[in-house]
Amino acid sequence: MNTSPSPTATAAAILPLVGGPANVTSVAHCMTRLRLGLADRSLVDEEALRALPGVLGVVADDTYQIVLGPGVVARVTLEFEKLVGSAAGELAARGAELKEAQRARNATPAKLLLRRIANIFVPLIPALIGCGVLAGLNGLLINLSWLPGLTPSLASIASAFLALIAVFVGYNTAKEFGGTPVLGGAVAAVVVYPGVAKVTAFGVALSPGQGGVLGALAAALLGTYVEKWCRTWVPATLDVLVTPTLTVLIAGLATLYGLMYAAGEISTAIGTAANWLLSTTGPFAGLILGGLFLPLVMLGLHQALIPIHTTLIEQQGYTVLLPILAMAGAGQVGAAVAVYFRLRHDTSIRTTIKSALPAGLLGVGEPLIYGVSLPLGRPFLTACAGGAAGGAFVGFFAMLGDKVGATAIGPSGWALFPLLAGNSSLPLTAAIYAGGLLTGYLVGFLATYAFGLPHRDRDPDQVAQNSEELVTDPSRG
Repeated sequence: MNTSPSPTATAAAILPLVGGPANVTSVAHCMTRLRLGLADRSLVDEEALRALPGVLGVVADDTYQIVLGPGVVARVTLEFEKLVGSAAGELAARGAELKEAQRARNATPAKLLLRRIANIFVPLIPALIGCGVLAGLNGLLINLSWLPGLTPSLASIASAFLALIAVFVGYNTAKEFGGTPVLGGAVAAVVVYPGVAKVTAFGVALSPGQGGVLGALAAALLGTYVEKWCRTWVPATLDVLVTPTLTVLIAGLATLYGLMYAAGEISTAIGTAANWLLSTTGPFAGLILGGLFLPLVMLGLHQALIPIHTTLIEQQGYTVLLPILAMAGAGQVGAAVAVYFRLRHDTSIRTTIKSALPAGLLGVGEPLIYGVSLPLGRPFLTACAGGAAGGAFVGFFAMLGDKVGATAIGPSGWALFPLLAGNSSLPLTAAIYAGGLLTGYLVGFLATYAFGLPHRDRDPDQVAQNSEELVTDPSRG
């Protein structure tokens, strides 16, 4: 029987622990986290919040983030917004002011760029996942020669979004950078329009889709700047006619006679580099990528990989990087299991591990990172060692010619199995990925069991003290 609290109950339990409606200035969510803007973070009862059933962890960043898990977070966010809705009107102005001030404090150019990249591509992930699963199912039916009358329909449904993904990227880009979203989509649509095959740029005929999402992003960004420039001098009476026309015309011509060609060269280079990296230095590349991904996630730098994944999926049908990066989660799971067995008398940590481990197996690693390995210090490093070993395993087979890829971004761990694809048979591809996960689990476990906890940290009283100290000083351990 399902004993998980309802979304309504979870939202109602969270609200008073974050200071009540008057303390909430904004509400949003991503794939796994409820993201709250708070006027005063000192009003948060974090200990009680972490102890709530259904809460997998908390992260204090530019927004206060409560990890709830995929699927659940969208339902809880909806209920949470209803609860704070009555106070939304009077808090809107103050919330916007506080949010802007907080952004100004935290907005380095690099952080701002990564946040904007995420805002463009993250909303596309649900469609990528859905279409990716259908593409995998269709491939399986074709290989088994089952339901031949259905496979063309599934292929159309699975491929339609990717065929037009440039339009969605353009729409989101213009929206993110302050332009008119539909104009961004209109300019980006030039990239995928079949008629561009009649256009010649740099002495070469263009191909529909050339430049892909990178070309669409550049086209929409240029269109946004053209639109803003037009609005500075076009009279208000003519704005509705002149601004959209010049925006589409100028940005469209620049896309056809420059951006598509340049973005196409960059996209091709990305695909070539990824294939060369794995086919030439497979184990070493896997070791580095798998070992460094957890620190990248901690710093938020993993968002820079989203356009690369999307480009590879659009270009080759799958991204060969995601399965390797997913090994970091396997190392995290192995490390957490080792901590569970090592700290037999620490009921608090063991309870946290038991509640967070299922999510970790499905690729949601934040509860284990922020609840277990990072506070203890050394297990975070030994988890990275497990991820490196798993990445090297998958990279080794890539060097032998058996590439493992994912048809969508977002899921990892066991949740990635329905999205696997590659240049070999599906059973072999799944077996290699499973072998990488098992390697990550095993090395993460053994490294943590042997080296992850100093002798003094195995005393239950000392563990609690060290955990508190490590939260404020992660360099220890």
